[in-house]
Amino acid sequence: MNQIVELLKSKNYQLSKELLFNYKKLNISEQELIIIIYLDNQQDNIYNPKKISDDLNIEFNSTLEFINKLCEKGILKLEMEKINNVRNEVISMDLLYEKLAFSLTQDSPKDESNIYDIFETEFGRTLSPMEFEIINGWLNIGYSEELIKMALKEATYNGVSNLRYIDKIIYEWDKKGIKTKEDVEKNRKSFKNNSSKNKELFDYDWLNDTDN
Repeated sequence: MNQIVELLKSKNYQLSKELLFNYKKLNISEQELIIIIYLDNQQDNIYNPKKISDDLNIEFNSTLEFINKLCEKGILKLEMEKINNVRNEVISMDLLYEKLAFSLTQDSPKDESNIYDIFETEFGRTLSPMEFEIINGWLNIGYSEELIKMALKEATYNGVSNLRYIDKIIYEWDKKGIKTKEDVEKNRKSFKNNSSKNKELFDYDWLNDTDN
């Protein structure tokens, strides 16, 4: 995934949000995604595995293997096409776009925003590629969307729109075994009760305690 981040940091490569969110649903590995990003940003579609290998610093045989796997998965397709009266082998990405479109139509109802849209709405801005990866990391670790959304709500309530802050909330909740909304409410009530007891001890007038 670091290679993907570096590609995006270069500002020379673009990656559609739909592909970033759905590549795992299409059974595309991270290394295969790097190649797809590369191919999708090329000016022509002539198949040149040596150039792909050199540009991405991937071994030539590995490049061939990745391309073959993508073809077997029905993501890419190698075709013969006449360009300037010369027959060339080209890479077609039409199958990828078709699968991606189908995947999007099978998603949850339109009135249910995905977790990334919710973050962008709360932050009032578009998420950066790095922020996308951090959220993806939480999901990959196994944190539920419900827990992540609650941590976002907690941070927003405290006036903070920073993923590092939200990460600390999730980390602390995980240490305490907090997994659900009910767990969060229980922890909040426990915190309030403890705070209230501490306040009572602090406000107690020990000097005028007539029982002593």
